[in-house]
Amino acid sequence: MGRRFTPSATGARAKRANPAGPCAYDIHWAGERRAAIRAASLLLATLLVVDTGVGHLSLPRAALWTGLAALFFVILLPPEVFARPGLLTVRGVLVEHTVRTGFLVSVHWFDGVAQRMVLRDVDGSVVEIDPTVLARNPALWRRLDADTVASLQRGTLTCGATALHQLAERIDRETARTVFKVSGLH
Repeated sequence: MGRRFTPSATGARAKRANPAGPCAYDIHWAGERRAAIRAASLLLATLLVVDTGVGHLSLPRAALWTGLAALFFVILLPPEVFARPGLLTVRGVLVEHTVRTGFLVSVHWFDGVAQRMVLRDVDGSVVEIDPTVLARNPALWRRLDADTVASLQRGTLTCGATALHQLAERIDRETARTVFKVSGLH
């Protein structure tokens, strides 16, 4: 066997490409994906059965219903969130956004019906994440929290320490509530 030479990334690109350390994932994403698949399949089956029952099913109509079910799936599918030391990645159906969490510049929390947290790093990269994903995944939150502390120590995080503190308090409340519920004290 001969030697294999592969080009490798150097400098900052190498650190971003494959940072060392454990990766934290949204542990609920796979279940949410299965639920989206089931809902889209149920919609498709219902539309096909109703159309067959009425006697109007044809190949173009079946293709239309399949396209509608696929669109329904895309709408229901939540983005996949995972974090490595120094990086937070949000992967949607067509796009993937990554932010360097050790070099955050700002964190904004938009409260309301659809809560969103927007993180921006020194490179200008932006990630939008649902704060409940962090609240439901302690490993993901710990990874982000450790990296935001590094951003604060470096002095790059100039806006958003309050939003992170509010999120930390929310996660602590939900964790305590879960502990009380599991132990029967609630």
